[in-house]
Amino acid sequence: MTTTNLRISGLTKSFGGVRALDGVDLTVPAGQVHALLGHNGAGKSTLIKCLGGAYPPDAGTIEVGGTSYTRLTPRESIASGVAIIFQTLSVVDALTVAENIFLGQEWTRHGRIDRRAQEEVAAGLLERVAAKCSPRDRVGDLPMGQRQLVEIAKALSRSAAVLVLDEPTAALSGAETDALAERVEDLRTQGLAIVYVTHLLGEVERLADAVTVLRDGRVAHHATVPGQTRRELVEAIAGRPAEVARKSSRPPAPPRLVAEALRGPGFGPVGLSVAEGERVGLFGLIGSGRTRILETLYGRRRATAGTIRVGGRTVTPARPADALAAGIALVPADRRAQGLFPSMTAQDNALLPSVGPLSRLGVRALRDERRVFGALATSVGLRPARPRLPAGAFSGGNQQKLVLGRWINEARHVDVLLLDEPTQGVDVGARQEIYRVVSALAEDRGTAVLFASSDPEEIVALADRCLIVARGRIVGELSGTELTEQALLSAVHDPLTAEGAA
Repeated sequence: MTTTNLRISGLTKSFGGVRALDGVDLTVPAGQVHALLGHNGAGKSTLIKCLGGAYPPDAGTIEVGGTSYTRLTPRESIASGVAIIFQTLSVVDALTVAENIFLGQEWTRHGRIDRRAQEEVAAGLLERVAAKCSPRDRVGDLPMGQRQLVEIAKALSRSAAVLVLDEPTAALSGAETDALAERVEDLRTQGLAIVYVTHLLGEVERLADAVTVLRDGRVAHHATVPGQTRRELVEAIAGRPAEVARKSSRPPAPPRLVAEALRGPGFGPVGLSVAEGERVGLFGLIGSGRTRILETLYGRRRATAGTIRVGGRTVTPARPADALAAGIALVPADRRAQGLFPSMTAQDNALLPSVGPLSRLGVRALRDERRVFGALATSVGLRPARPRLPAGAFSGGNQQKLVLGRWINEARHVDVLLLDEPTQGVDVGARQEIYRVVSALAEDRGTAVLFASSDPEEIVALADRCLIVARGRIVGELSGTELTEQALLSAVHDPLTAEGAA
């Protein structure tokens, strides 16, 4: 008989009259990996925080290991056997692995911490998760994948029966992602109930036994994974038939962006061009130089050689302000650190560079700002479309829409839009909306779009043409019927490609 480690029944939670969870049911037996999917803002984070004790639910029950709770404190959540591994890890870089595992529950002997005993137990826990580090290693010196395993080992030290992994591969390399997948499969065989929150459907297909989709705070779909197609999952998340980004069918246009023999720290020489209304992808492995190329075009990094032309005009962007003046804008990969002002309102974030053009005689035109923001919120599908809500209160996908909207509203004219990992950490539904917005920008306004992505599915969906980047150089190009996920992966993993870039 299968033991149910987690059962959530009728869970409800509201914030200021907005219902974030509406009667959610979720059951995860021991030894099951249960994928939790949903549009950004669908309620996934709220559900996790209720489970972890950060939010008290308004109604419903949470049953862990046969004990039922109407609400949990963080301490009660841990004591009941729940462990949550968030995207932002809680490990302390300055401490050793063993010290992190036993932080807050140190073993003492004669009034002193028994470090030897802690290290012996930590070694067993690390072996259980197949971590390649020592109990005495300083956590700050470990790669991200190993830090994540230290977090899991810490959870196991507290006899966790339910493990929640929140977007666990968002900051991992491909090799680290594969290693984590193996650990998840091992933990499943050890009898843990695992809730796996992700937006990557490939991970669902690889790891999950069952899937639950949240939409607008409710369970919109539940099924076992082997019986699901990817299209069915996309439609369940988005709430409508899956869309495909519009591919440009216009005749060849003159180049809008041209870079010739461009060099900078860690890349070059690079030559590329993007035509008016064209969407060109940069695809390569982590460290290939994709981001450095974009940041140099935007003036965030200094070029050491080469020329950049926008619409036939030679530009030398020594700083972002120079690039913006030339009509080049960038949406960075790390939106929270580089693109967003979390404490400012959604309207001020989206219209930050447009306040001046909209103003009259140096006075802000607040009515015009509200009108432009309203139109922008509709065009990008911002949810909720609340102009005064702090940007930090929006989900990841909606934060990305705010940053993207900054450069596409009617008060701005952008000739070249640069996007670095445009849908990183964004769910399938919001991803489709961002593709739609970018495609419309290229086709309707003629904006040249150059975007970097490590997701081959995204390249195929969005790009008219793709440039393969390896070791700081462009080593190949794919377009038309040649532009497939298989061809992209083959190109970046081909030893001849890597040698040719050296």
